[in-house]
Parts: sequence; C-alpha cells; structure tokens
Amino acid sequence: MNEILLSIIIPAYNEERTIEQVLTNVFNSLYINKIQAEVVVVDDASKDNTRARVESFAQADTRFPLRLISSTPNRGKGFVIRQGIMAAIGQYVLVQDADHEYDPREYPHLLGPMLDGMADVVYGSRFIGGRPHRILFFWHSIGNKLLTSLSNAFTNLNLTDMESGYKLFKREIIQSIYLKENRFGFEPEVTAKIARVKNIRIYEVGISYYGRTYAEGKKINWKDGFRAIWCIFKFNVLDKKTFK
Repeated sequence: MNEILLSIIIPAYNEERTIEQVLTNVFNSLYINKIQAEVVVVDDASKDNTRARVESFAQADTRFPLRLISSTPNRGKGFVIRQGIMAAIGQYVLVQDADHEYDPREYPHLLGPMLDGMADVVYGSRFIGGRPHRILFFWHSIGNKLLTSLSNAFTNLNLTDMESGYKLFKREIIQSIYLKENRFGFEPEVTAKIARVKNIRIYEVGISYYGRTYAEGKKINWKDGFRAIWCIFKFNVLDKKTFK
C-alpha cells in the first residue's frame, strides 16, 4: 500500500450494535474515494462484544490496515483518543465516533482544505451548510452554542461548532500538543491549545449529523456540559501548557 494519507481514530465503548456497520461505512468511503488510510480502533474497556466485532471485521475486510488497541480500565473518550493519536502514522488524523452520528462519505469534504494547502486543522460543523441534520434535543443545541460561544470568547476564534465530533488535524501538529483530559473535555481542551499554535490555519466545513437518542446509545450528559465549561476556563486561563 502507498503512503498513508489519513489515520482514522475510532474511540469505542460498548458499541457492539454499531461498530461493524461504522467500519463498513468507513472502509467503503475510503475505497470509493481512493483515500490511502489506516483505521485505529481504541476500545475503552468495553463490557460487551465490541472488541470481538472489530476483530471479526478485520479478518473479513482487508482493504485497509485496521488496528485494535485495547485500553483497560475504562478511562474515557479523551484518554483513548490520545492513545489513537499517538499511534497514528498518516499525514492527517481524523477522529470518527463509533456510532452513526457522523457520515464517513464526507471525508473528501473534510480533507478538501487540507489537500488544497489552505488548512492545518479542519472542524466539521453541524450548524453551517445545507446538509441533513437530525432534529433531537433543544437543550443540547442551546448548550452546544453556549459552549462554543464561551470557547470562542477565550480563544478569539469564530467557530460555530467547537463540540463537533469531526476534527481533522495535521499529524505533526496534533501529536505535538499536550493533552490530558480523559472524558468529553477533549473538545474544549484541544480547541484551546490549537488556537495558541503560532500561525495555525483553522477551517470549518459543513457536515451532516445523524444524532442518536440516549435509548440508542448516546453517552454525553449534563455533567459533561459542566465539565466542558470548567475545561474552557482551565485550559484558556489556568493551564496554558500547549506542547509536550
């Protein structure tokens, strides 16, 4: 296989219902769009059959390199994303959730500003563009806008979706960033720190969003929202260590 262009990091916790279909969608998108890539699934001590499903998929579909990293004990999404980032070997690193909320068919859309030489970081935004957006929770949308606005006030960015699950980085940049949050605080922490990288070029592109309900497996809750507020303050004011 030619040089790896893209490393796709998939943090997973108890995703046996969706992980195989997500991997199928990821592989199909990479194949159709002729993207040279690797996929790194980092399992966060799942209590179900997530790991077995990933292993079975890896044996059945060998179109792209697929690595499974098992993390124990359970530490949180931010922790396993960090593990995946450090294991990545592609030119670019993309975080892909192990559910159906984000569409892998949009990889070329995310990669566009990178491949055009315009961007160092690309955020997928659920709130710009004319792509499909599942209608779910009013207070979630209000909370997201509040967190994004608060983050922007500290970073002086004008993002529309700081909490987006689709973030694409140049590998040498994201691997140089000192990250420490273990749960959903990853989003405000990484935003605060990349905003301090000298001459960083950050872009947003509109993406679709197929959100799921709590009955369908959604994990983030109101406690994570308060943690995000604390992380915005902490990593923009109290703890400004940016690089390793």
